[in-house]
Amino acid sequence: MNPTVSIIMGSTSDLPVMKKAADFLNSMQVPFEMIALSAHRTPDEVADFAHNAEARGVKVIIAGAGMAAALPGVIAAITPLPVIGVPLGATLMGQDALLSIAQMPPGIPVATTGIDGAMNAAVLAVRILALADTEIKLRYDAWRASLGEKIVKANESLRDVAYEFKTN
Repeated sequence: MNPTVSIIMGSTSDLPVMKKAADFLNSMQVPFEMIALSAHRTPDEVADFAHNAEARGVKVIIAGAGMAAALPGVIAAITPLPVIGVPLGATLMGQDALLSIAQMPPGIPVATTGIDGAMNAAVLAVRILALADTEIKLRYDAWRASLGEKIVKANESLRDVAYEFKTN
């Protein structure tokens, strides 16, 4: 089984956030890999990864980064594949990483989630893959439908919450 999505993080300390992307991809039965790479500490390995990802069958890259958050942009500068950046809340509540990832120069786009938004990165990756894969689309559509069901159930349970002036 070859990965269609790569989850890249600067170090294993990012795993608690990036695990949410892995969990969602796994639930959607999308083959993925997880790799630790650093734009600053292992630049040659990042370049090698980015140059070869497409040839290995990767279709989407999710790259989590904190602080200077260079990793998603460096990868996007090298590969033609879509890159989804996940700003990590390592310092300044993640605002530094968010701005670093979102403010890419023209021609080098990186899709950006909210701070620590690894699950949304995986959802976006699945949406991209679903454009060309009917089985993934069916699984994604079923999952998306379940989101509405959760709200219906939540409203049912809220009916039982009593307040003197509550009208519903």
